Amino acid sequence: MKCGHYLLFAILLLCFVACDKNESAKEEPFTENFLFEDGFETQNNSLEELFASNGSRWSLIQQTNPSNATNEISIINTEFSEGQNAIRFLAYRSDDQLSKIDIEKGGLNIGTGDKVTIKADFYINSNESLENLLLIDLECCSCWDPSVGDNYGAENQCPGVRLMMSGGNDYLSIERGKISGTTLQQTNFAFPRNQWVSVQWEMTLSANENGLNRLLIDGTEVLNVSAMNMPNAQIFKDRFANEGIDFTLKEPTIYERVQIGATANPTAGNIELFVDNFSLSVD
Repeated sequence: MKCGHYLLFAILLLCFVACDKNESAKEEPFTENFLFEDGFETQNNSLEELFASNGSRWSLIQQTNPSNATNEISIINTEFSEGQNAIRFLAYRSDDQLSKIDIEKGGLNIGTGDKVTIKADFYINSNESLENLLLIDLECCSCWDPSVGDNYGAENQCPGVRLMMSGGNDYLSIERGKISGTTLQQTNFAFPRNQWVSVQWEMTLSANENGLNRLLIDGTEVLNVSAMNMPNAQIFKDRFANEGIDFTLKEPTIYERVQIGATANPTAGNIELFVDNFSLSVD
């Protein structure tokens, strides 16, 4: 009988220890590392290979043509920074339509507190002014208030941060207009033309001014600024209230897509650019 009591006590003790371990595990924050990278390597320069049905590569092409021209996208083997392929974009200048040609990776889950690093190599084959050319967008579409819909313009429905040429021609900067922030601008390091250039964009994400924003071009740090880099619910509410619109930012707020290429070309000229060696990591 005593053996039975001892056995029962032992079982209860083991259950208690196991439950205690489970509770302790629940209390510890879990951060899942994520890495997506693509060198645009394909068989026979096949653009279709980038859009695998299992979602392992890119999700879609975003293309908005100006009225009298058709933007172009292709895989090439005549210009690359590594491997044997790169991706080519030709974005004609905008007219009454904002010209865009880029590729998108969806299904991301990047939120407040995450450190995100985006890297890519660019070759801009143009001597045109690059003022306001957008190269990379990181966006949150699910956070838009669906009750507002198109009342504030369809182009605003995916708030986020972007890399944009700013400051008088070709100075790569961090544009925050879609989250109601000012552009984090630098005018000390002009973007090199007609050669491969390595870009590294690092952020620790925050809806407040303690977000970290760092930008390197060919290994040279050109920006290192603390500033908001996620949509802020109160800022959005106040901004839309000024337009007479009741707006509620949907939470949790996450960035779920990245776009790279000529994500918008409002410049005065046609821009041909190549991209290679892309990666996005989250810690």
